Amino acid sequence: MLTSVYKGHHQTTSFTWLGVPKASLSGLEKFEAPDPAEWCPRGYIVVNVDARGCFDSEGDTFIFGTQEGRDGHDTIEWIAEQPWCDGNVALVGNSWLAITQWWLIAAEKPPHLKAIAPWEGLGDFYRESICRGDTPNSMFWDLLMKEFNGKAQREDVAAMIKKYPLMNAYWEDKRPRLQDIKIPMYILASYSTGLHTEGSLRAWKYADSDEKWLRIHPTQEWFDIYQPFANDYLQRFLDHFLLGKNNGWEVTPKVRLSLLRYNKAPISFRAEDRYPPSRMDYKTFYLNAAKEHGSVAGSLQTGAPTEAVTTSYQSDVWEDDGVHFTLTFTEPTELIGSSQVKLYMSCAELDDMDVYVILRKLDRFGKALLNYNIPWEHQKPGTTPDMIPDENIYKYVGPSGRLRASKRAATTEEPDMLQSRRKNQESTELFFPHDKPEKIPPGQVVELRIPIWAGGIAFDEGESLRLEIKGHDPILPEYPALRKGPKNLNKGKHVVHTGGEFLSTLTVPLTSV
Repeated sequence: MLTSVYKGHHQTTSFTWLGVPKASLSGLEKFEAPDPAEWCPRGYIVVNVDARGCFDSEGDTFIFGTQEGRDGHDTIEWIAEQPWCDGNVALVGNSWLAITQWWLIAAEKPPHLKAIAPWEGLGDFYRESICRGDTPNSMFWDLLMKEFNGKAQREDVAAMIKKYPLMNAYWEDKRPRLQDIKIPMYILASYSTGLHTEGSLRAWKYADSDEKWLRIHPTQEWFDIYQPFANDYLQRFLDHFLLGKNNGWEVTPKVRLSLLRYNKAPISFRAEDRYPPSRMDYKTFYLNAAKEHGSVAGSLQTGAPTEAVTTSYQSDVWEDDGVHFTLTFTEPTELIGSSQVKLYMSCAELDDMDVYVILRKLDRFGKALLNYNIPWEHQKPGTTPDMIPDENIYKYVGPSGRLRASKRAATTEEPDMLQSRRKNQESTELFFPHDKPEKIPPGQVVELRIPIWAGGIAFDEGESLRLEIKGHDPILPEYPALRKGPKNLNKGKHVVHTGGEFLSTLTVPLTSV
């Protein structure tokens, strides 16, 4: 079963450069959903549910939360009673169709729901999307709401973030209770999505289920879900838990991850003992803004610089690419997991700052690379890199983070996390209450700790990792209409302090190969 809110014309094959030809799908599939022409011959019934308020479904449309959970519970139990159903129901779907699975399970626990397969879905709507780092972003959701079609009213989350910018009960209702999820889970994740990386990985780490599998793929979410091997993996999972087949699924590695190499083919589906792998070493490097040997950027170094040096960028000019700090690897190295940057910053013109950070991969010659999310062999013959649009769907820049300085209060103790799952917590993770602002006197230096979403990058000897700090979103837009967005509050120069009493640092999970 899946619950959808989209108009019927919004289909995967309408994206020219996605690598999913029209002939590969039947047209019967809902957007981001399994294709009935693929799954009915495999012995399954695909139930496409129009969410409350969408199309001919009655009522008002709600955006995530417990209402969708209650509706999902009733629908699942109705399906289980039908003569064409054996009483075993699973949830399958990508993006919205994955996000709703957290609430259908955690909030209501319908008895006939036996397993879920969320193909990438964000979790905490406030902290991971509409107000990530407490930098409000309603542009994407304003655009997405145009794809909804119903006969009554629709919840307006863009208006709500403007009216209620701080965490409250309304936003808390859109945070899944992972600690209540106990049934089998087959979770997909990727690095390229600007929405779902954090939610997918957190679900695997913190859900209470002991029967959960994670597959991190190296492409784009809509491309991956329709690949033949992906359907075969999913069938083995469903056959095992819905049909009771003894097909060996239980010995499937609990974690299979991929690493991006940007200028080479990725490393795909490598089995690991956990996520992140237990061998990862969280190394801390110091930012040094001192320019040496005519360099135009700062460095990342193992020793604390004794000299205090500052560097700055114009935070309210989109064309200003910020300030950079680089580390060159002397041996093959892998980055797997979440990172964190601790910055000492100031701004003389305003009592707040929206700060954005990103990790870039550089080749041996210092060129910043982009990862093309769709394998070239799946593009039309003659396709060249300059033909691919500058959009996050197709091109991945790197792991990123952001924070509004006035909401910098954070803790490592996350409410509701099960004690048994705390062993999965990375040292770089932080929980932000976002319940009150703490403005900064203009010119005062303040410490900011900014988590950076998980990455998976393989570096060769001579290649580099570059930390970039800037005043605007560092990743490419999901769609053309989102270029140079979202708007933020920045004004004037942001100053980054390094060395001396202001030891700005970057902590990253690394391992030598």
